[in-house]
Amino acid sequence: MPGSQDFASDPRNERVLIYLNGALVPRDEAKVSVFDAGFVLGDGVWEGLRLHNGGLVFLDAHLDRLFAGARAIALDIAMTREEVVAALKRTLDANSMESGVHIRLMVTRGPKKAPNQDPRNHLGKPTVVIVAEHKEPSAEIASKGLKLATSSIRCTPAEMFDMRLNSHSRLILIRALLDVIDKGADEALMLDPRGFVSSCNATNFFFVKDGAVCTSTGEFCFNGVTRANVIALCRANAIALRLADFALEEVHAADEAFVTGTFGGLTPVCEIDGHVLALPGPMTGRLRELYARLKDEDAARNR
Repeated sequence: MPGSQDFASDPRNERVLIYLNGALVPRDEAKVSVFDAGFVLGDGVWEGLRLHNGGLVFLDAHLDRLFAGARAIALDIAMTREEVVAALKRTLDANSMESGVHIRLMVTRGPKKAPNQDPRNHLGKPTVVIVAEHKEPSAEIASKGLKLATSSIRCTPAEMFDMRLNSHSRLILIRALLDVIDKGADEALMLDPRGFVSSCNATNFFFVKDGAVCTSTGEFCFNGVTRANVIALCRANAIALRLADFALEEVHAADEAFVTGTFGGLTPVCEIDGHVLALPGPMTGRLRELYARLKDEDAARNR
């Protein structure tokens, strides 16, 4: 069963060079220590970026989130913003990449003296990895839509596990997806601690009712770059927008729904807990067109 991040395999990815701490190495040689804090504990932050028409789209927003996340966990990336951009471009150039590329930029606290939790036991050098691959969102998912089911695993507040922090630790989100796979769902819809609809396990969630685009307040969902862009597009194009606490019953009565993420952009939803939604949804289609235009414009600025 495909999820929102499903993609077609591309043989070119077997030959890509991976950026590993300043070196460009073949895929099967890209390895880190078993003592690395990211492997031992999920101690690190990451970003997913897209290369589109020669430009890294929404690059500033992604870098803002990366460095903010690193500061939040007292992680010294040991690279300036300009050096990170240079490393990204070096990786893309080495692989002769121009468009249709998904990039995973990962930074961990690096090797530790021993496999334990204390961050003070790291050896002082972070691990920086850039994996750039030829990946396009599944056309089938965009046309057929995703099936969502509500998980019993809930989103958590910032003082517990902060959903807005792009950390390597994703176990709570993996548990949410595992909770709904047997229900035939592609992705899990998650509620916040008070029982309001918040997020999906890998994407942010929107629904449409009576011409208004609705989403959570943002307190318990991912700090999504695409989510922010969709909200901005609604405001710039006089599209009715509601950021509020929504009960699951309101979502079940939606006219349309979609999820957002860097990889897939806006992906339609066809079913929520057995409640079938008509596809294609006109508002979802309109926002997909607006987002595609915005992505083209931003790519042109970042070439």
